[in-house]
This record gives sequence, C-alpha cells and structure tokens, in this order.
Amino acid sequence: MSTETDYYIGVDVGTGSARACLVSSKGYIRASNTQDTITWRDPHDHRIFEQSTTDIWSKICIAVKKVLEDSKVDPTAVKGIGFDATCSLAVADFQGNPVIVTKGDDVGKVGTRNIILWADHRAEEEAGLINSTKSIVLNYVGGTMSLEMEIPKILWLKKHMDPALFSRCQFFDLPDYFTYKCTDDNTRSFCSTTCKCSFVPDKGWQEDFFTSIGLEELIDGGEWRQLGAAKGRIQAAGTPVGKGLTRKAAEELGLIEGTAVGSGLIDAYAGWMGTVGARYAEKGRLSGFPSLDESRHRLAAVAGTSTCHLVQSREGIFVKGVWGPYKDAAFPNWWMNEGGQSSTGQLIDFIITTHAAYPELKERAKQEDKNIHQVLLEILKKLCADNQVDSFTALMKDVHFYPDFHGNRSPIADPRMRGAIVGLELDASINDLARKYYLTLEAISLQTRHIVSALNDAGHDVTSIYMSGGQAKNATMMQLFADTCGIPVVLPMNGGEAVVLGAAMLGKVASEGITQAEDMWRVMVEMTPPGTLVAPSAPPNVKRILDAKYKVFLEVIDIQKRWRKELEEATA
Repeated sequence: MSTETDYYIGVDVGTGSARACLVSSKGYIRASNTQDTITWRDPHDHRIFEQSTTDIWSKICIAVKKVLEDSKVDPTAVKGIGFDATCSLAVADFQGNPVIVTKGDDVGKVGTRNIILWADHRAEEEAGLINSTKSIVLNYVGGTMSLEMEIPKILWLKKHMDPALFSRCQFFDLPDYFTYKCTDDNTRSFCSTTCKCSFVPDKGWQEDFFTSIGLEELIDGGEWRQLGAAKGRIQAAGTPVGKGLTRKAAEELGLIEGTAVGSGLIDAYAGWMGTVGARYAEKGRLSGFPSLDESRHRLAAVAGTSTCHLVQSREGIFVKGVWGPYKDAAFPNWWMNEGGQSSTGQLIDFIITTHAAYPELKERAKQEDKNIHQVLLEILKKLCADNQVDSFTALMKDVHFYPDFHGNRSPIADPRMRGAIVGLELDASINDLARKYYLTLEAISLQTRHIVSALNDAGHDVTSIYMSGGQAKNATMMQLFADTCGIPVVLPMNGGEAVVLGAAMLGKVASEGITQAEDMWRVMVEMTPPGTLVAPSAPPNVKRILDAKYKVFLEVIDIQKRWRKELEEATA
C-alpha cells in the first residue's frame, strides 16, 4: 500500500505540449511543468499534421526533471509513472529508431518526423475503402471508421512507402510508444489497440479485415509484430509494463531504474480517469463516496483543442456514429463508448482570431488589464441591455451556427460535414465578434446535447457531465452546457490538470499491482479532489429558445446532407 510520502508522476502528451505532474497518493499536485512540442504543417496541404517522438521525449525528460527539482522530492519517493497521449500514429523500426512519415522521397527512412498527428486528415481515401468492407471491425467504431484512426494512416503509409522499408516498421498508438520507450517492452494497451487500431474485443485482430484492405503483411503468420498485442501481449490500463524503467530511461528522466510504469491510456481516457471519480460540493455539502456503478451515469467531457466524450457500461452498447463499445479500455470487463467533436477549443480560437475586430479586442483587453473572454462577456452584457433582452441566448435567438468546420466525429461520423452560420449581417465590429463568440459556445453546447441524446437513445443512462480541460474554466460555457443538455455539469478542482492526474493514477495502479475494477475505482475516488456542481438553471423562456435552436441544429444537418447529394448528382 502507498503512504503519504509516496509520489507518482503523470505524463500527458497533448497536441502542442508535454506535461509532467508530481502527485501525492491522495491526489495533491506537488509540482507541474509543461514544455511545448513541435508540430509540422504542409503549406500546400492543410490536412497534414506531423510531430516527432524524439522531440516529445526530450520535452518529457525536461518536464519530469523540473517537477522533481521544484518539489525537492527525492526520486526514490516516486513509486510509479504513467503516460497518456493523443491518439496519434508513431512509427519506429524494430531497433526503436524513428521512421519518417512525410510524403516524398524520404518516407520510410530513419528520421525525425515520425508521428502522424490525430488531427491529420490525409487518409480520407483509405478510410473510405475501409468503410466499404462492412467488416465486423466497423461495428465497434459506430459503423464508420474515422480517418483519424491508425489503420487508415498505416494503409496510407503502405501506399507511399517502399515495401522493404514498410516491412521494418513498428506502428504504435502514441501512449504505447512511450511505455515502450521507457521499458523496451512493446506490449500494447487495450485502450490504444481496441480504441484506435481495430483490435476487436474478445476476438483480437481480424485477418480477413486486414487482407481485404491490403494490409495482409501485418498478419505475419499470426505474430502481428508490427502492430503488437498478439498472443497475450496486451495489457489493461495501469498494469505494470515490463520490469519498469530501464537504466537508460531512468537516467534521462532523473528517476530510479525499475520504477513501475503503468500501461498507458489515450489522453481522453486519462481525463475520464482523472474526473469521473470526483465527489462534489452542492449547497455547502460534500457528496458521498460514489459506487463503481455510479460511473456508468457520468459522462466525461475532456475538452481541449477537440473534445472527447466517454462513458462506461457493464455491457457493450452499440451507438451509431459513436466509437465503441470498447472492452477493457479503462477497467477490466467494463465497456466504454467514445463520442467526440473534432474542433472545439480550436474553433473558439479560430472564430475570435480571424475576426476583423480581433486586434481591437486584444488592445482593449490590454488597456483594461483583462483577458479577452472577460471583455467579450462585458460587451455581451451591454448588448443585452441595449436590446432589452434578459439573456445572451435571447440576444442570439435569430442566428444559428453549425460548428463542424473540421468534419463531424460524433454522432454523424462524417468528415465531409462543414460549418455554417445563418443570420449574418454586414457587421465587422467588436460587437459582432462578441455575438459570434457566444454563438460558438452555444453551437458546441448544442452538439454536446446531440451526442448525449445519441448515447441515451441507444441504452446508456447519462445523468451528469464531468468536465476537464481548459474549457472547464469558462463559467459561461459550463452553465450553457448544463442548460442546453438539461443535466448537471461537475467541474474538477483543477480542470486543466485532470488528464495528467489520470496518468499519475496509472503509476499508482502499477506500483500496487492493482488488477480489479473496484480497486481501480477506489484509487480514482481517493485521488480525485472534490469538484463543483453546476446545475441547470435556465429560466423557462431561455430553455424554450435552446430547445427550438436544437431543433434547428438537427435540421441544418439534414439540409447540408441533402444539398451535398443534390450537388453531387448535378456534377456527376
């Protein structure tokens, strides 16, 4: 058992940074450090996003050493380390050298740019081929495989790489790469292989599927060495990987050789782990210790650049347009569904920073010593007063915003969906920017309701949303979520730290050799600080507007699909 002097390190590899936190056995964060990572884009192809495991690992090492230095905690007190990362594809050869994934003459050779980031959309054609197979694999991704998953990207690499070079590649979902880097053990996690690599629950890799899409060489006589996870080489979240940190990894991280390394999680799943166990304060009283069964009613919304929505169930529930059900993704013998929005935080930033009034907003915020969101809210309050309406929702009742600028992940599962605004005026003022800012928050909230409705209609029973990520700090947005979805939202004590806290929990699970769901849930509840409950509070008139706008939201989806079909027929 752990003691008060035991510590755990969580490492979170996000879209733009690597972060390390030193966490006590009770979930208190002693130190945190974040290092920016590099993302390469292609100026001639907006679909391309690439990174480097070499760059990210160097930043992880800096961050881990910094939290030890800042906390003055001796490395011997660190009993375990856990990793989460984005669901990006990392490619290495069998000696662990990074393999270039950039299209061109160097693809497949040893080099720096060896990650195809989750947001990379180069594999649309390959995803289309996969979705035409009607394979059992598709049943576990909501009926449609996203081009953001790993198998379409691997297929793209095969098409663009010399066969001899392709045959020497190992393919990792990014969390599994870093446990491999730390331990020299390429055992894979249920989370990564099941959720992103087409490993079918209780059935494993499907040879007929890989043969039908042209990736038959991955079968490797049943060894599946390039993908791993065959013949029992697959682990539940937090179970110890190999013999812990190798001497080389320990030296680079500033830790002790043999420190336990927990099998990893995709970042959103670590966010689930770091939030849904929270008790919460309501009317000055702390809620009771929640049961494991309560976890199936709590939807985790992990909101950063994009948003992932995760909910657990005792039995597998198939939800059209929602990924899963995934068995053992987080807890042994439990199932998980994953919805998502491809662009949320990114969309908010885009709407603000591309508006003609953005320079004026920045200058005003600087002059008033406020952040830009505060300034926008003050403008909205004045607009409400000037227009004699009692809410931001009423102010924007005649303007409708559909938010899929980067395609739809859930529950439509259509990368061709695009954004739309109905109700535009000839206005480029800062007032217009404030209106569009709120409209964006509203659109994201309406889409969250769409996802919750799809889950519950299929058999889930979601009764609350547990937020994490930067958007949890936006009080206006969180109230809008509660009012739009009609269920309470629970905000964590440290919303921005929930994901890395979940990663640290993996370190504790590994160090204690925990294998049962009940014991994992106990760790989650004990290590998650109490949150704050935001209850739905929309007055009846505002709720009627939100309900009407949700109906319009759904109609916009149907109209866009119909228009697309009509134009395709006209140009066939």
